[in-house]
Amino acid sequence: MSGNDPFDRIPEKAAFTVTSSTVNGGEAWPEPQYSGAFGVPGGQDISPQLSWSGAPEGTKSYAVTVYDPDAPTQSGFWHWAVANIPASVTELPEGAGTATGEDMPDGAIQLKNDGGTPQFVGAAPPAGHGMHRYFIVVHALDTEDIGVNGDSSPAFLGFNMFSHTLGRAMIIVTAEIE
Repeated sequence: MSGNDPFDRIPEKAAFTVTSSTVNGGEAWPEPQYSGAFGVPGGQDISPQLSWSGAPEGTKSYAVTVYDPDAPTQSGFWHWAVANIPASVTELPEGAGTATGEDMPDGAIQLKNDGGTPQFVGAAPPAGHGMHRYFIVVHALDTEDIGVNGDSSPAFLGFNMFSHTLGRAMIIVTAEIE
């Protein structure tokens, strides 16, 4: 499944740094970041803590996405999408991706994930399907408002970001259920 890179068909952009006290690149999600909503034992659908720095000059806002290109669908699976994070914000606390969005920065919008809820939904790869990769990406944008609302899909967010992305910071984590 490693050949299915969601960034292969879009232009490369400047890289900057994203870190997390919740997850480490190349490692598996911790149990709380699995999906209780999809029945994974111990899963709590808790969004990861994220901090970023070094965004390109001209950044006016950020978007954060979590995407599984290895899901057994023709379009992967969007676990989280947040748009219009002000440029002055460089961190989201663990658990910010709740349905209420109370810990989201002012002006930020959570879009519905592919499970249909405007929040973070944790990993839930089908048992026996193999290792899945989760692309946690902070996108630096050249506009304060990317033109989406809470009813927009993460794919529409991606379409709108195509010509507004200045840079990307990425962590890739994994999940597998035997």
